[in-house]
This record gives sequence, structure tokens and C-alpha cells, in this order.
Amino acid sequence: MNVSILAADFFKYAPEIWVGILETLYMVVVSTLFSYIIGLPIGVLLCVTDKDGICPCRVFNVVCGFIVNILRSIPFIILLVAIMPFTRLVVGTTIGSTATIVPLVISAFPFVARMVESSIKEVDSGIIEAAEAMGTPTFKIITKVLIPEAKPSLIVGAAIAITTILGYSTMAGFTGGGGLGAIAINYGYYRDNTLVMVATVVLLVIIVQLFQEIGIRATRKTDKRIK
Repeated sequence: MNVSILAADFFKYAPEIWVGILETLYMVVVSTLFSYIIGLPIGVLLCVTDKDGICPCRVFNVVCGFIVNILRSIPFIILLVAIMPFTRLVVGTTIGSTATIVPLVISAFPFVARMVESSIKEVDSGIIEAAEAMGTPTFKIITKVLIPEAKPSLIVGAAIAITTILGYSTMAGFTGGGGLGAIAINYGYYRDNTLVMVATVVLLVIIVQLFQEIGIRATRKTDKRIK
């Protein structure tokens, strides 16, 4: 196909691409927020109930860890299709950016939980032992010691999680999800418009880099080791 024709066709879809950018940001930000609302406490509990944690509970740790591992093992595209009845029950539809948030959260929160668990385990055990020696309650150790000390690592994990969720959101375009993934498939792949495909890829890379840069800057401001 002639390049000029492709270019003209591309600019014809410029409004749809702009809407796709906004939908992608909406899906990623909201999904990340809900994933952390669910995944953060689960990750903390997985850490503190571990055999070497501050409040060991093997039964809870094993059961919760098993559920998290099962959900992490399901490929997103399969999960997306499998929970369509649940998605319809929650938001009333299985099509569009809002509907895509449901499987995104279910797929991402186990990943977030493991990221949080890993970050919490990086906290210096000496600081935890000092807090325990002073008789600090478990809840205060979690909120005043573990989470604040792990903050730089948690922020790095959040940047990684956002990138992962962004990748998942593009796959949702195959099943009627919104965002740049749907633009790439509907206006690029199906209509054989290479410029639209390339443009969506470039825009996704820019969004990833933007989130990564925000994460790096936030980490530098919260890491006490960086002066």
C-alpha cells in the first residue's frame, strides 16, 4: 500500500488514538491502585507469617501462598476469558476499558503481593529486632518499621507492576478491551495499517518510560542511602 495513503489513514484515526491513550492510562492507574489495595496487605501478611517472620503462622502462610501462586500461574489472556461471567457481574459488561480493569486486578494483585513480600523481607533484621526488644506491638512494627524501611524497594516494585499491568492491558484488545491495544488491533492489524501499529508501540514505550522515570525519581527521594 502507498505510504501516503497509509499516512492519511493514520491521521484519520488520530482522535481514536488519543482516546486510546487516555483509556490505557485509566486502566493502568486504576488497576494498579486496586491491585495494591489488595496485594499490599497480602504481601505483608505473607512476610510476617513466614516461619522467620515476626508473627509466624504456617497454616495461613501456606494457604495464602498457594492461592497467590495459583493465580500467578494463569496466563492473563486465559484468565481474561475465564472470568468473563464474573466481570459482567461486577461491572455489567465484558467490553471496554472499565471491564478490563477486573481481570487486570485479579491477575496483577498476586504479582504485587509477591513483590511486596520480597521488599519487606529486604528490611534489616536488626531494625526489626530492636523494635521487638522495645515491646513494639506487631501492627506498629508493620506500619512504623517494615513498610517505611521498605519504601524505596516498594516504589521500584510499583514501577515494575505498572509496566506489567500495561502489558496485560494491551492483550485485552483481542477480547474487546479498550486502550491502545484495541487501537493497534482494530485499526492497525485488522486494517493492515503499519503506521497505526508502529504509533501504538511507540506510545506504549513512551508511557512505560514515563512511569519508570517517575518511579526512579520517587525512589531517589525516599532512599535514605542516597544523599
